[in-house]
Amino acid sequence: MSIYIWQWGLITVSSLVLFFLSPLAKTTDQFFKATHLKKSPNVFMLTGSLIISWIFAKSITNAANLGLDFGIVGGVAYAGYYLSFAVAGVLIYNMRTKGGFKSIHEFLTSRFGRGAMALFSILIAIRLFNEVWSNTMVIGTYFGDQGSTPYYIAILLFTGLTLAYAVKGGLSSSIFTDVIQMGLFAVLLSVILFVIFSSEKFTVTEAATSGVWSFELGLNLLFAAIIQSFSYPFHDPVLTDRAFLSSPKVTRTSFLWASVLGAICIVLFSLVGVYAQSQGMKGQAAVEVGKAFGVVILLVINFIMITSAASTLDSTFSSFSKLTAVDLKMGIDLTFGRAAMVAIAMLGTIPVFLNAEILSATTISGTMVIGLTPVFLFWNIKAPKLSFYASVICGLVFGFLLVLDLFPKQLIFTSGKYADLLWINAWGITTCIILYFIPVWIKR
Repeated sequence: MSIYIWQWGLITVSSLVLFFLSPLAKTTDQFFKATHLKKSPNVFMLTGSLIISWIFAKSITNAANLGLDFGIVGGVAYAGYYLSFAVAGVLIYNMRTKGGFKSIHEFLTSRFGRGAMALFSILIAIRLFNEVWSNTMVIGTYFGDQGSTPYYIAILLFTGLTLAYAVKGGLSSSIFTDVIQMGLFAVLLSVILFVIFSSEKFTVTEAATSGVWSFELGLNLLFAAIIQSFSYPFHDPVLTDRAFLSSPKVTRTSFLWASVLGAICIVLFSLVGVYAQSQGMKGQAAVEVGKAFGVVILLVINFIMITSAASTLDSTFSSFSKLTAVDLKMGIDLTFGRAAMVAIAMLGTIPVFLNAEILSATTISGTMVIGLTPVFLFWNIKAPKLSFYASVICGLVFGFLLVLDLFPKQLIFTSGKYADLLWINAWGITTCIILYFIPVWIKR
């Protein structure tokens, strides 16, 4: 009973503290662009915000479970997604300095027309919609079994409290609270690792040598993550919105640091799962390790989940608000921006009551947008509108082949878990690039 009291206390008090500390946005620049005293975020703030907004509850749950399944190889494989920061940082830097573009939407509209921008907006809206339920469901599992009353109450309370401070300050609140949440994450992760490695049951050598570096045991996912990193960041406005807040040089530096430090954080948290594997544990790695070390560590893990989920959730609300109000020009004012946040919070919570699958959100959405790879990788090559549609629609087709398990098995050349994910992405991205350039060659 005391554990439940502490858990409810953590989720309520932490959210209320963030609400009272969050700045109140009084202008559209403060709400949509995170300006403070007419200054944009510096390298420290932007790097911290990038890292914690991507180390979400779903992400670290996946990292721990992959550590349980594959050892340290699983953690490294999942960390492969953090190459996305380096890719986005370099490409968007060039798009801003050499192309003069002020947003992703401006680039797409000027190169491929409003129809392309609309299709892209639908893709990122789906991404933001998925971020709400997939992260809040992780929080719910710490308060009760899926489908139980405490489970639903925790999700609704957490979503409502996070929405409260997001509505208060918009992107300014998101960036401000991200720095606090990043600091908390670092401290809490240090506590967890200290306890694990001081238990005399687990050593650094055991952690480093755990797992087998083979396709069957983790490398399928690693190479799939690397392939997806050339398209994945561009359908995530939580990431791309932050690429246009500060100067190009500050942005590029922050993104490169975030790529390295974010990957390290994921690998370190996967050690929770590696420890669970060494002790023969089954189930959800983070939960089982928390139980094994007692109430205090269970609460620490609970709190790290709350912290990471909140950082992603408030960023999701801010990005959806900017997407509808600024990018789609549906109403650039504070009232509309705040109403959009409430709308995505309500819509994004619906799948919670439909028993959606948490772990499929990243890999499937990442495959469906591989068609964006040539669009951004070769942004400086002027291609016809047909190139955009051919590549993006091709990516969607390969995404559905993955979802429906219809991809020909003869074209999968490795075995083990995630083999289909790797080869669908490999064949898919190759096809997308070819289809993107065919109209270019015909035009020339």
